Amino acid sequence: MKKQLSKQVLFIHGAGEGGYEGDVELVASLRKALGTVYKIHFPKMLTDEEPYFGAGWPKQIGNEISSVKGEIILVGHSLGASMLLKHLSENKIKENIAAVFLVAPPFWNGDEDWKQPLKLQEDFSDKLPKHIPTFFYQCKDDEVVPFDHFTLYKQNIPWAIFREMAHGGHQLNEDLTPVANDIKSL
Repeated sequence: MKKQLSKQVLFIHGAGEGGYEGDVELVASLRKALGTVYKIHFPKMLTDEEPYFGAGWPKQIGNEISSVKGEIILVGHSLGASMLLKHLSENKIKENIAAVFLVAPPFWNGDEDWKQPLKLQEDFSDKLPKHIPTFFYQCKDDEVVPFDHFTLYKQNIPWAIFREMAHGGHQLNEDLTPVANDIKSL
């Protein structure tokens, strides 16, 4: 009997105080919901202090994607989700990406200096690979990323799939079952 190869998932965590540690429960819920057929890679990203915050994360994401052999599913939470979008829209994608799942990504805007390296280019949606299924998730009661950011992504990436939830906050009640269900439906 042939051994079934596991499907590869790369999870990019959020930032802030304890960003990596803050998403451990999210990753545990995703692992539980997906089962053993999926192998989740959960690297600790560079510090969220300058200069790594904006410039280093997309580069590290590219390195993490390249290090996974075969087809890969990308999942990002909060800053991690926005940095996945930045990487995908600013780099030529050679890797075999099966799908992208973005949970509560901020839509960076404003003139503050610290936001500049985080912002997407004006034409970012034109540069995203449209053949890769892309999903967005956000709760209306998110206390960290305002819900209007979800609306901005919806306006800019109309071909993506958007899952709006009434409750769950920024961490979706530490339950990524909706994401896992969409991953398994691919």
